Parts: sequence; structure tokens; C-alpha cells
Amino acid sequence: QVQLVESGGGLVQPGGSLRLSCAADGSTLSSYTMRWFRQAPGKERELVAALTRVAGNTNYADSVKGRFTISRDNAKNTVYLQMNSLKPEDTGVYYCNAYRFVNYWGKGTLVTVSS
Repeated sequence: QVQLVESGGGLVQPGGSLRLSCAADGSTLSSYTMRWFRQAPGKERELVAALTRVAGNTNYADSVKGRFTISRDNAKNTVYLQMNSLKPEDTGVYYCNAYRFVNYWGKGTLVTVSS
């Protein structure tokens, strides 16, 4: 069982930055493909960024390419999502996901981009 805890959300003005963290309890995150999803009000959950388990390749949604960066610190057993040049349409609850045969989810952290 993988317990994921997200942190780092909050209110930020358009053009600002936030760094989300996803920490795991009891499991080594480098053993999983790690992903960040988000869900905006009234919309379906969508994949934002992914970091593959073995090769460490990254993939991003077109809407965040060049602005968001997913990374992993194995020593801290933590995955990050650096978000720059934030836009109001980036507003939503951001969820950390760990996948290896089974999906594990955190409870999410709210990001609000507004002036």
C-alpha cells in the first residue's frame, strides 16, 4: 500500500509560481511511474505530467509544456511539480498518482490562480 501526501498548493497571482510536493509513506517512489493530475471545477480529472519508473522519461499535457516540470528526489522519496507562469486556467485540485500495476492516489492539494 502506498500512502501519498501532497502539499504546496495555495493562492497565487497569474504569472506566479508554485512547487507541489508528493511524499510517500512506506514505499519507494522510484519503483513507480509517478504522475500529477488535476481537476478543475466542473471538469474531469486530467493528466498534467508523468515521470516514468525506469528511464525517468517525462511527459506533459500540451497546456503545461514549457511551464511545468516534474521531478523526483530519491533521497527524500518525494516527487515535485514545479509550476511557472501560472494561468487562471491552471486552477484546480492537483493529485499525485503512483502507478505500478495498481493506481495509488493522494487526497489532492488546491491550486488557485487569481488576481
